[in-house]
Amino acid sequence: QVQLVESGGGLVQAGGSLRLSCAASGRTFSSYAVAWFRQAPGKEREFVAIIPWTAYYADSVKGRFIISRDNAKNTVYLQMNSLKPEDTAVYYCAAGPVSGDYTQRDRYNYWGQGTQVTVSS
Repeated sequence: QVQLVESGGGLVQAGGSLRLSCAASGRTFSSYAVAWFRQAPGKEREFVAIIPWTAYYADSVKGRFIISRDNAKNTVYLQMNSLKPEDTAVYYCAAGPVSGDYTQRDRYNYWGQGTQVTVSS
């Protein structure tokens, strides 16, 4: 069993930065892929980034966001730079032995409760 807890969300002006953290419990965490998704009001939850052994990003955040992991701390980070109002959403981390299309939510076994990110214009 893996439990995920996100933190680091908040209110920031456009062009600013935030770093989200996803702290995990569970011995198998280091063997799982970990991803970030986000859900804006009235929209579907969408893939943002994933880090199994290397990082992949949605086109909308490529070049601005950086995902990283520290297995010794059981933590995955999402550094978000050059934030835009359209990045406003609840951000979730997810983990699992992902195979196939990693952008699909049903590939992940474990989810955190989410952290709100609001970017003002």
